[in-house]
Amino acid sequence: MSSFWNGRRVVVTGGAGFLGSFVVERLRAESAAVVVPRSSEYDLVDRGASRRLLADTQPDLVIHLAARVGGIGANRENPGRYLFDNAMMGLGLFEECRLAHIPKLVALGTICAYPKFAPIPFKEDDLWNGYPEETNAPYGIAKKLMLVQSQAYREQYGMNSVVLFPVNLYGPRDNFDLNSSHVIPAMVRKFVAARERGDAEVTLWGDGTPTREFLYVDDAAEGILLAAERYDASDPVNLGSGAEIAIADLAAIIARAARYGGRFVWDTSKPNGQPRRRLDVSRARERFGFEAKTPFDQGLAATVAYYEEHREEIESR
Repeated sequence: MSSFWNGRRVVVTGGAGFLGSFVVERLRAESAAVVVPRSSEYDLVDRGASRRLLADTQPDLVIHLAARVGGIGANRENPGRYLFDNAMMGLGLFEECRLAHIPKLVALGTICAYPKFAPIPFKEDDLWNGYPEETNAPYGIAKKLMLVQSQAYREQYGMNSVVLFPVNLYGPRDNFDLNSSHVIPAMVRKFVAARERGDAEVTLWGDGTPTREFLYVDDAAEGILLAAERYDASDPVNLGSGAEIAIADLAAIIARAARYGGRFVWDTSKPNGQPRRRLDVSRARERFGFEAKTPFDQGLAATVAYYEEHREEIESR
């Protein structure tokens, strides 16, 4: 990083969340003046709350990370809520940033915006070449609206905004709630519990054949800040590691990290989700110098260690 952040007033929506907490830590380490709005005070689904937030904080830059989000199960149970809430948050915040003449807005899209059968690796130019995977399409489409808005607002109003598309994130402070978590924290929790109970087997969703790509959360935070500092265009940019792994292989790696020696039972009545995910990450490297740094085994070990250290607190929520 550089002196770019020194004294700069930055609003981070979702700054108290998983990814947001790492973004805020990095910003404060760079001497930025960070504001983290609480949803209880500023419900960004209400456009008026976005207007009040900007009037109250007068930021130089807004990083929009707030979202209604969850794993496959949560998406299946909340398609309407995830569509409406995420669309309204993005549309309202963009418009209020435009009206308030905020110098720059950086917003986070989602890997779920890509077509279900996008060619591998996913290139940003393929974002519109098909419909997203059905279980998370409402969420993905709602977040992709911000890309359209960013490009339209830059063209008509000259607004400086950036939309990034991160792959699946993981790391300490993730959501380990089995009703709403993504695959890595869900497996970590299941395997640790099975080890302690002495279970001979653990049931997992799907058939294990889909592939996923993962990005360590602190690497993602670095990519967001690099884009905020160095990138000034509305072309979408992927954030990822560029490496994919089959879910069955992922389960074996997490089981070893959690010291669980039992077997897996695949529940094929549950959905697999998108068949494959791997990003082309060259645009982020070329346009603002971002490359993932954290080895997967190292990041996974940190995730398991965090869960085991904070398990009682997590399970009491």
